[in-house]
Amino acid sequence: MQPRPELPSHVPAVVVGAGYAGLSAALSLQDRGIDVLLLEASDRVGGRVLSEQRSSIVVDHGGQWVGPTQQRLNAWAKRFDCPTFPTWNVGEHVDIWLDGSKSRYTGIGPDQGAGMAEYLEAIDRLNDLSSRIVLDDPSSTPELEKWDSETVYSFLDRTVGSGDARRRVALAVQGVWSCEPRDLSLFHLLFYIASAGSYEQLMETEGCAQERRFVRGAQDPALAVAAALGDRLRLGTRVLGIEHRDDTAIVHTRDGSVHTDRVVLATPPPATAKLEFDPPLPMSRDRWIHRSPMGDVAKVHAVYSTPFWRADGLSGQATLYGQHPVGVVFDNSPPDAEQGVLVAFVYGDRLRNWLALEPEDRRTAVVDTLRHVFGEAAADVVDYAEKVWPTDQLTGGGYAAVPAPGTWFEHGTAGWRTPAGLIHWAGTETATEWNGYIDGAISSGERAAEEVAAALLASATVG
Repeated sequence: MQPRPELPSHVPAVVVGAGYAGLSAALSLQDRGIDVLLLEASDRVGGRVLSEQRSSIVVDHGGQWVGPTQQRLNAWAKRFDCPTFPTWNVGEHVDIWLDGSKSRYTGIGPDQGAGMAEYLEAIDRLNDLSSRIVLDDPSSTPELEKWDSETVYSFLDRTVGSGDARRRVALAVQGVWSCEPRDLSLFHLLFYIASAGSYEQLMETEGCAQERRFVRGAQDPALAVAAALGDRLRLGTRVLGIEHRDDTAIVHTRDGSVHTDRVVLATPPPATAKLEFDPPLPMSRDRWIHRSPMGDVAKVHAVYSTPFWRADGLSGQATLYGQHPVGVVFDNSPPDAEQGVLVAFVYGDRLRNWLALEPEDRRTAVVDTLRHVFGEAAADVVDYAEKVWPTDQLTGGGYAAVPAPGTWFEHGTAGWRTPAGLIHWAGTETATEWNGYIDGAISSGERAAEEVAAALLASATVG
C-alpha cells in the first residue's frame, strides 16, 4: 500500500464534502483559477447519489433523475458526456387504495379515485400559495411566521375536507420530503414547490423532475468532475473540526491540518453537527443545523429477467396507500431493457415499521407488495438490493434535510446560508432553485464558490 500524500500546509480554499455541492464548489473555484482542496471522509464521491454496478446493470441507490428545467445538472451531463435516457412512462400506472383495490390509470391519478377531485383542488391551492414565496430571500416572505408555525398535517386537516384527498397529499409529502405531514411546516412545503416551479414539477415524469435517467447511473457526472479535479480531491480524509479567526482558518482532519483563507462546508446537517468549531458557530446557524433532520427513506431494487409488466400495458409506476410497506414504485430498468428493474420506496412511518423486521422478512414484505401490484411474475426476483439511508453514517438520511416547523422563521434570516466569518455554506438545502435535488446541490456549490472568489479578491485588493 502506497503512503497517503501529505496534505498541503496552506491552500486558498478548502471545500469539505464531495457530494454534488462540494464537487460543484471545487470545480467552480478551479474553473476560476483558484487553488482548491476538496476533502471527503468516505472512499467515494457523490454523497447522497450512489450508483452500484450489480451484475450487468447499474442501480441508483440515491438521487437518480434529471428534469428538463434542471439546467445545471443538464449542463454537467453535456460538459462531461454523461448520456441520459427517458424514464419509462409508457402504459398505465397502478393505484392501490386502502382496501387493497387496484385501479389502472394515466395522468396524475385515477379519475374516479377516492378523493381525487378534492386532491386536485388542494394542488391548485398549494400552487397558488407557493407563488407568494420570495425565492431570492425566503425569510422576507410576508406570511413566513404564519406558514412556518403550521404543519402540513394541520393545514390539510383545516382546509381539505376529504380524508381521502388528505391521504393523497400525505403520500406526496412522504415521496418528496421522506417524512410525514406532521413533521413538515407549510412554509417549507410551499418553498419547495416554488423552488421547483410547481407541485406538478415535483411529482410528475414527462417534462418534470423524473423525466430522464443517466445511462451509467446518476453518479456518472460526479465521477467525471472528480476526474477533472485530480489531486485536488482527497478521499478518505475525515474532517474533525475547523478553527476560524479573522483572516485564517485551520481545517483539522485525521491526516493533519490545512491552513486556508476560506472554507466551503458542503456536508449534510447531521455531518456538519459532528464537527467542532472554534469559535462556535453563530447561534442561528447552529440552531438551523441541529433543527434540520434528514428524511427517513429506503430505496429497494427488485431485478427481473425481463420488464414483464410492460407486456401487460403497465408503466411500472404505482402508488400505494394503507398498510403496504412501499409507498411508490417506478420502472428502473436499463435503457436496453435486457433486464427488468422495479424500484420501491419506503418512507416515514412505513420505514420505521419495516425496519423493525428481520432482513429476510423485509425482502418478503416488499416482494409480496410487488406481487399484489404487478402479479405473480413479480415473485421471480433474480437480484434484490436495499439502501436504508438513515443508517448511512455520513448522511444520516435522505433525500434532504427538513427544517422543523418554526426554524425558517426563527433562524432563516441568519442561519440558512449566511457565511459564518470565513466559512461558507453549500448543499442542496441552501439552494434557491430545485432545493433538495441534485441540480440544487450544483447551484449551491456555484453560489458558495462565487462568495469565496469575491472574498479572496477583496482580501487581495486590500492587501
